[in-house]
Amino acid sequence: MNLILLFLSAAVVNNFVLTRFLGICPFVGVSKKLDAAVGMGVAVTFVLTLSAAVAHLVYTNLLVPFDMVYLHIIAFILIVAALVQLVEMFLKKSSPTLYTALGVYLPLITTNCAIIGAVLINMNEGYNFIESVVHATGAGVGFLMAIVVFAGIRERIERCDVPRSFRGFPIALLAAGLMSIVFLGFAGLI
Repeated sequence: MNLILLFLSAAVVNNFVLTRFLGICPFVGVSKKLDAAVGMGVAVTFVLTLSAAVAHLVYTNLLVPFDMVYLHIIAFILIVAALVQLVEMFLKKSSPTLYTALGVYLPLITTNCAIIGAVLINMNEGYNFIESVVHATGAGVGFLMAIVVFAGIRERIERCDVPRSFRGFPIALLAAGLMSIVFLGFAGLI
């Protein structure tokens, strides 16, 4: 039951994008089209989950026993960068259209603060291996949910008559702010 609450907490109550404001760059940059948003959300979820698992193993089996905890941020960045390279190579081979649609934002997953944030939160909260993976997966699903909903809203706004001064990025930021207010309504539930 605690794992379900941890998952829901990371996905909805403490959504990384809409309540913690981590991972905003790909959230805003890739959310113009629904298919690209889904691809980015799945890629971020995959990298988040895998990086949490690998980072936990490296932290508990390498950094702590050898008293090198001070290197944790460097180690975590290297882990995330390596996993993003694997995802990038996989997408380039298996789905060239998605690879092209994600463009520069795919390599930017490496510097996505949501991923390094999840790994650091896992470490700071003292989560065990399973809890770390569940928390990271929940954070990834929350990112996926937020970016897909936002992409749907942005596609719908494109077909609406928006005042000239709000067209483009301003109306997108307004919509993101309203989504954030909705998700902040879940605060304190879990």
